[in-house]
This record gives sequence, structure tokens and C-alpha cells, in this order.
Amino acid sequence: MSKPVIAIDMGGTKIKTGLVQDGTVLSSVSIDADSGNGLRQRLPFIEQTIRDLLSRNNLSVTEIGGLGIASPGIVDNVQKRIISIDKKFGDAPDINLEEWSFQTFNLPFSIENDARSALLGEWKYGNAKNYDNAVLMTLGTGIGSAAIMEGQLLRGKHFTAGILGGHSVINYKGSLCNCGNKGCVETEASTWNLGNIAKSYENFNENQLSTSSIDYEQIFKLAEQGNSVALSIRKQSLLAWSACAVNLVHAYDPEILILTGGIMGSSSQIIPYIQEYIESHAWTPWGKVHVEEGKFPSTAALLGIAHLVSY
Repeated sequence: MSKPVIAIDMGGTKIKTGLVQDGTVLSSVSIDADSGNGLRQRLPFIEQTIRDLLSRNNLSVTEIGGLGIASPGIVDNVQKRIISIDKKFGDAPDINLEEWSFQTFNLPFSIENDARSALLGEWKYGNAKNYDNAVLMTLGTGIGSAAIMEGQLLRGKHFTAGILGGHSVINYKGSLCNCGNKGCVETEASTWNLGNIAKSYENFNENQLSTSSIDYEQIFKLAEQGNSVALSIRKQSLLAWSACAVNLVHAYDPEILILTGGIMGSSSQIIPYIQEYIESHAWTPWGKVHVEEGKFPSTAALLGIAHLVSY
């Protein structure tokens, strides 16, 4: 049995910290990310969360095998740093996280992109376990992706391979994305741009949909009640995610597509739509790509980064 490790998943809304051992999350806790104000100001809170987690499980730091972070953005897992990040935790590329881990806990350190970490978690322990060719798409604040081909997690020379599915262009006449491109999947259908998407509809009514608090749970709920704007946004979003899925299928030739992320609370509507769209529009003469929800929708990234720390 390997030592337990500390795994951290830096989400745009919440930072989740878990104690993971041999593919099992023993205990976890979340704190607000406050990502707009940077990562440096959250490090003391992350440190305290880790110490509380250890205390609660009657463990000392010396019994821990290492610490790993699953981070959004472009991550250099060799130099162990965040190269570039989109809006969230904007100061992260200037922070030496390996040094922080060593000085704060005297622990070895690993870091990887969050979508890659989630796919690794699903590949080693979840619904992609029996496949050596798999892609993952996360539907949440943004749209993430990752790919495994022939049993290899794709990273690429500059660490961008597989992870920019959310920035594939599906509407070249579309609006400007945070990344600088136009008409990315994220600008067409993701939580961070949902307010702008809603306001673009002429029959938008602020009394029914408040752009300050709008999320996909609300959209899917109102769509079921027949709200016209919500129905339109749901249709646009399902089409955008399906187009992204086909792009991933064409790019990486997977046997399975794993869907995860906060928006998958509406998986009963999302999965059948994307499955049917892929079957109708993807060029896969060999057969069907399986579309499944992740087995670990909230902890896959913790499992994946913990695996990298341990092995």
C-alpha cells in the first residue's frame, strides 16, 4: 500500500483538497477559490485546509507521500510550473509552487492540467478504465478537454496537446474569447459567458433570468418549464458541446468520450443529445464512440493528480 498523498484541484469557483490513497479519496474539503484575486492570496488558506485535513485523519506530514495540484491552464509538468492561465488565478505563473510545497510541508510536488488529471483519474480508476484511446470534455466555468492515445496521455512539446478543445473554433464570426480567438466553444456555451449569451437574445427578460447569477442549472430548469430564452440557450449549448465533441473525435480517434464538470448535473439531457449528434455527424466508419458521464464527476482530478504523485 502506497502512502496517502495530498491532491488539490484548483477550480475556478472552488479549490478542492483531498487525501488520496491507492485510488480512493479518503477525505476532502472545498474552499472558495476567489480566483479573480489570484492564487498567492489563497495559499495560506490552502495550507490551513491541508493541516486541518491531516489533523482530522490523525496523520502527520511525515506520513504523506507527496503533494499534487491539478490546475487550469497550460501546465509544464516537467519544470512543475503553470505557464499560462486564462483569467482565473492570474498570478499563478509567477509562483514557484514546488518551492512552496517543499518549504511549507517538505513534500515532493507534482502538477498537471486539471482536465488531463481528470482523464487520468477516469482512465486509471473510472469509466475509461478499459480503453487505451479516450477523450474527456469538462463542461463547467469553461470547457476543458484531454486525450489519451494508444495508452499515452497527450501533452505535446509545449504542453498544449489535447487540452484546448474548448478553444476550437465553431463559429468564426463569433464573439471574442478570453484566449484572443473568435467563436471558441467557450464563448458559445460555457458558464463564464452565459450572461452575455442570454443578453444577446431579443426576448431576454431580466425578471426571469438574472445575468448576474445565471447558471446552467437554472437554464435547464427554465427550459423544461418552457421559457423561450432558456430553450434557445439550451439548444445553442447542446449544439456547441456536440460540435466540440465531434472535433475531439476527429482529432484524437477515441473509443470513448467521458463527460464531466458542473454542468453535468443535467447529464440525462446532455449525454443522449451528444451521443446522437456524434453518431449522425462524426466520420467513424469503424463504429460508435461511446459517450459516458465520468464515474467520479467531482473527484476525478484528485484521483488523477494523486496517481501522478504516487507513480
